[in-house]
Amino acid sequence: MATINPKFGKELRKYGADSFNACYNCGNCTAVCSLSTEDTSFPRELVRMSVLGLEDELKTSTKPWECYYCGECSTHCPQEANPGELMMSLRRWLTAKYDWTGLSGLFYKYLPATVTAMLAVLAGVILFAASVNWELERMLHFGHLFEMIAIATVFVVIFIPNLLRMWYFTVIKPGVKVSFKTYFTALGELFVHMFTQKRAKDCDDNHFRWLEHLILVFAYLALLFTTVFLNWFGTGNLFIIILGYLESAFIFIITVDFVKDRVQKKKALSKKSQPSDWFFVIWLLLMGLTAFLVRLFIDVNILESNKWMYIFHLTVLAQWALIIVPFGKWTHFLYRSFAMYFVALKK
Repeated sequence: MATINPKFGKELRKYGADSFNACYNCGNCTAVCSLSTEDTSFPRELVRMSVLGLEDELKTSTKPWECYYCGECSTHCPQEANPGELMMSLRRWLTAKYDWTGLSGLFYKYLPATVTAMLAVLAGVILFAASVNWELERMLHFGHLFEMIAIATVFVVIFIPNLLRMWYFTVIKPGVKVSFKTYFTALGELFVHMFTQKRAKDCDDNHFRWLEHLILVFAYLALLFTTVFLNWFGTGNLFIIILGYLESAFIFIITVDFVKDRVQKKKALSKKSQPSDWFFVIWLLLMGLTAFLVRLFIDVNILESNKWMYIFHLTVLAQWALIIVPFGKWTHFLYRSFAMYFVALKK
């Protein structure tokens, strides 16, 4: 039996939803949404579940992840209930529910907690630099080791347990029967959605944003590979150096456009930005920019006299790797891809 929780709305408001109670169930959002079918009243169904506080039903649902926030539902809502923003808030709430550490919910709901964590990482980077006597070669060496260790640790300690919790909530708990073979045959859906986010193309007037996301995903993953496995800051290979420049430039250019959209607030997606949205785009922009400048300083032989640039880059990198990636909006990329995989399993 479903348990109604009228107080759930207060909790959801902490994740950004502020007007969904204005919904009077007219159905305009469902009429314009490309995800709505004869069997699924999307997103009206989720709006109603949120108003009633059906937490268990929401927790077992993958539907909030299927929404790419084209904004049509919010644009056509006569009550300004903003169902698109509700879907985004539900994704933040679900991220907190999947996270076994509880830090995602803490950072989403309380900005001072995020700022404190950011400052703690900054202090840690400065202490590290002081411990190696500000020697550039040692900072570069240990910075490279940090990247490798951080990636492996976050993946094993945070992402794997959280994805298992997501799998339990959405597949096991609802009692979905899936054959062992299906887990392998459906893997194609996981990788297709992870690298292309092709579902976003179903939204009207969303093709350019989809293309930007596609380029950004490949540029980010390629830069990660180039810096970590090809040691971009330590190599003399001209091809790798140029490749890294191009990757970081693409990240910077696209994230500048994302920041512009959030400042101008012309699109439904960008009208109500939460702190986690700003941290995501600004730190991604800084990642591309500082990586580009560090390599440039190396190539023109001025990094030794400008060590502050590498310390700045390492701070941005550490905050990104330890806070934003495992507990912030970056996780939406991962959870959305697995949600589409779990949808394929259920079919």
